[in-house]
Amino acid sequence: MSAPERIPARRVSDRDLLAFGELNVEGQIREASNAVLVCTVTHEGREATCVYKPVRGERPLWDFPDGNLARREVAAYEVSEALGWGLVPPTVLREGPYGEGMVQLWIDTPEEVEEGDGLLALVDGEEPGEGWKAIGFAEVGEGRTALLVHADDARLRRLSVLDAVINNGDRKGGHLLVDAEGHLFGIDHGVTFNAEDKLRTLLWGWAGEPLTEEATGALEALRASLGAGERLAERLGELITPAELEAVRERVADLLKTGRHREPGGDWPAIPWPPV
Repeated sequence: MSAPERIPARRVSDRDLLAFGELNVEGQIREASNAVLVCTVTHEGREATCVYKPVRGERPLWDFPDGNLARREVAAYEVSEALGWGLVPPTVLREGPYGEGMVQLWIDTPEEVEEGDGLLALVDGEEPGEGWKAIGFAEVGEGRTALLVHADDARLRRLSVLDAVINNGDRKGGHLLVDAEGHLFGIDHGVTFNAEDKLRTLLWGWAGEPLTEEATGALEALRASLGAGERLAERLGELITPAELEAVRERVADLLKTGRHREPGGDWPAIPWPPV
């Protein structure tokens, strides 16, 4: 009689790990403007490091009076997944040691690589050079200025489209993480989805240029998934206000209508400060 076939153990998914795992607080990121706790999360034999941002640790923002920042972080992840680009680490909304909050998978980056390293630079002169896109001039001390540039990188270009969709009000260099496999992630999406135009980003290098075919296809799929009764639309309706959801639809429609990357406009500052 032959031995029974061994069934491999089910690997716990990132979402299940974050949503159902036991959270243990290990420390706090002190320099963050809101409470950011570093935790281990354990579930069915799998353990990982994650970030937990409890709602009670958020500082009130006058221009984001509705809902909370934690739900906006989860909404950004949902939109990123719908675009198919995996630009936001797995993120869930759940109860934790200090109440409801956002829990996001920690992204390990090589020790020798700093946040945004290889993607941002300061250069002399007025032109960015081959392989770079200009952002603007920055003071570097002693009355000197230098040109701040970002890489002409397909990963950043996708992220610039995501930011335009979610109306990201704070895309800084420190919010760019690249893991050991070279996958780019954007983090810190609390100030997003405002119904008013508040796009502030370092990724203006493609402003006014035609969208790629890849981006157009992803946006078309996203528009379909935002239709009434669709799963994504229902999920976002749980996380942001009806006016904010409608504004997402309008931003996607506008990108597809123009076929071009967003350009700076309005009274809102175009570049976050500090930029990194």
